[in-house]
Amino acid sequence: MLMKSDIFEYGKWICPQKLADLTSIDVYSPQLRKEEEKPSQELKNLRFYVRKRFNISQAGSRTHIRVSADDYYKLYINGSFVGQGPAQGYYTCYYWNEFDVTSFIKDGENEIRADVYYQGLINRAYQSGDRRIGFIAELYSGENCILHTDSSWESAFINGYAPSHIIGLNTMFSEDFDGRAGISGWQTCSEIVTDHIFSPYPAKPLQVYEKQPFTVKPLENGGYLYDFGEEITGTLCISARVEAGARVRILSGEELDGSGNVRYNMRCGCLYEEYWTIPAGGGTFEQYDYRGFRYAAVIPQDGAEIISVKAIVRHYPFDDGYCELETASPILKSIWDICKNGVKYGSQECFVDCPTREKGQYAGDLTITSASHLILTGDTSLFKKAIDNQMQSAKIRKGLLAVTPGSFLQEIADYSFQFPILALRYYSAVGDKEYLKENLSVCEGIISHFKKYAREDGLLCRVTDEWNLVDWPDNLRDGYDFPPDGSDEPHNVINAFYIGCVLQTEQIRDILDIPHEKESPALIEAFNREFYDPETGLYKDRRESCHIALHSNILPAFYGFLKDGSERAVGDFIVKKGLCCGVYMAYFLLKALCRLGRHMDAYSLIVSQGEHSWYNMVREGATTCFEAWGKDQKWNTSLCHPWASAPISVLAEDILPKHPELGRIIYSKG
Repeated sequence: MLMKSDIFEYGKWICPQKLADLTSIDVYSPQLRKEEEKPSQELKNLRFYVRKRFNISQAGSRTHIRVSADDYYKLYINGSFVGQGPAQGYYTCYYWNEFDVTSFIKDGENEIRADVYYQGLINRAYQSGDRRIGFIAELYSGENCILHTDSSWESAFINGYAPSHIIGLNTMFSEDFDGRAGISGWQTCSEIVTDHIFSPYPAKPLQVYEKQPFTVKPLENGGYLYDFGEEITGTLCISARVEAGARVRILSGEELDGSGNVRYNMRCGCLYEEYWTIPAGGGTFEQYDYRGFRYAAVIPQDGAEIISVKAIVRHYPFDDGYCELETASPILKSIWDICKNGVKYGSQECFVDCPTREKGQYAGDLTITSASHLILTGDTSLFKKAIDNQMQSAKIRKGLLAVTPGSFLQEIADYSFQFPILALRYYSAVGDKEYLKENLSVCEGIISHFKKYAREDGLLCRVTDEWNLVDWPDNLRDGYDFPPDGSDEPHNVINAFYIGCVLQTEQIRDILDIPHEKESPALIEAFNREFYDPETGLYKDRRESCHIALHSNILPAFYGFLKDGSERAVGDFIVKKGLCCGVYMAYFLLKALCRLGRHMDAYSLIVSQGEHSWYNMVREGATTCFEAWGKDQKWNTSLCHPWASAPISVLAEDILPKHPELGRIIYSKG
């Protein structure tokens, strides 16, 4: 239940008059959406200002503002940037931010202005496309509300954004902007009734700062190539002058091509090619939506002169000096650094899979990234927000959504079963039994949801309406043998994850002193009967197959339910196979080896130098960890993907405490 302090008491939901009659719709996936409720074409990629001028005579006393918008806002007071948000959330738990604005307020006339953006796409990044458009704010001096949104505020649409291409998986629009277009006339706003249920953002506001290029190189076409020294997340801010109207071509990307030019048609499927038409005399253009890039080419046309180019970097607050690795191994240090940077730039207002193609908070990625982030920052608040998002998604579908929040409903069974990992990790860090009890109800809902696929012995089969991922990309599944289409035969990995979910849910009940009858022993017995091969001492992919994939043996070891006497055979098999899996599954592989007491084997894999290795990323010029082991090992590879950060947590939690001679973690605080 929301407390009174958690809601807007005075502020009204406002929007431009022409948008006042919209009726909200619920959009979670194409299969749930009615034809008449598809997102409207004219309600895509909308930008408008809202503003209010006001007088104050007591500047200097503590002043703070509560603010939110659907989908997003950037807030300015007296022309100075204050902050941005809100974090992605479902309308049933919609976040607002609070900023201390004491230093921005002056005696006399002041102006609050917000640049509001409504995207309107069904994707993994925004809970958008549902026609819930607007802005809300309350300004406080001490405990007194001195200004709030209502119909006296003004709005104006921002003109100049040309029809543009969509970047990534419906992730964002390119920003082709005509700076000469100006805005439509200011009009008073409409007050509307919204069905948003507001909640305070439970984590820290984004860290936003300028970054100058590391190097600048002139190009033969009259432009300049800017290298920011590492992959970053953010936007470009360009200043230029010109006597008459002219354009600037803006290219950005994660890497250079073979000719030394920016690879703006990126491996991950994002086309970062955009144009700015300069207003008469010159001006400054800052991109609105963030992207992942290292390089930018800015090419003036028609006599334009570039004055300056900088990046506006954004990510969740991150102290680079809080957690550092001290080691004599340069290979290990280089691997640690790219993993650390991947987590840094992949932590936005939620944990994103990548800052380019999707910008989605995937549950499976979260298993790995949250562990790394906790170690690198000591901050639990963004992690809790991620768990909250998953619990909110359980209200839509008991089996959970794979990517939360967001309006694209993607269901991956493997990911749903990992929710108890997150619940137990947060409890271990914080010790909050009441919150763990809330988590338990979600765990039970997941198990109940998937029981409909269980056969008589409890094993799951024909989970065909959910994605059985196993690993990604699919060419790194070590030849995993799925049952034939239409077969009632269960397969190993989905059942291993399911049993792990049941085991950990039982563990949660034990922590909470809740009496229960254990289901896991019978499930483990059935699993061993179905998949264990006594001749090899290993686990097969399915009963009717002779194939034994790496993945079929990782998870029983990871969750600790190997058949007695198989530990050595399974451990040897995993070591022999090595990293013939995806980067995602490598987390479970390393953890499994450590659980088997084979810490040095895990370490050897971390510092290995083959084509499937973290060092291969370093060798290929990585500054952030990749989605796959190498740039060419996946058809749409992201070069910033924090699901590859497994070495952070495995080293800190498992290997270095056992083998301090390999290095040590140094914390600057706490």
